[in-house]
Amino acid sequence: MSRRVQVLACTIEIEHTERSLHAHVDLEGEVNIRPGDRVRVLGEPVIVRFGDRFTLHRQARVERAGFLERQLTRLLATLSLSELYEVSFTPGRL
Repeated sequence: MSRRVQVLACTIEIEHTERSLHAHVDLEGEVNIRPGDRVRVLGEPVIVRFGDRFTLHRQARVERAGFLERQLTRLLATLSLSELYEVSFTPGRL
């Protein structure tokens, strides 16, 4: 199963403050990420100290899943989600 690969520009917003700890990646252009696709940001690792917030511009490698891999990913995601349905928060027995 071969994958199609694209290299795109992206913007990374990173924040490590008392209000938020997050990293968001925005791919530039009209990119539709679908089940089974992989996105990897290229470049050196980023170290964020407490109190820092900044924006970086990097390249991202997008690997597109084929039809079978996409269907398998959807099936596995559905089965994994169904595990949550068996959880009960009621005290004692019903």
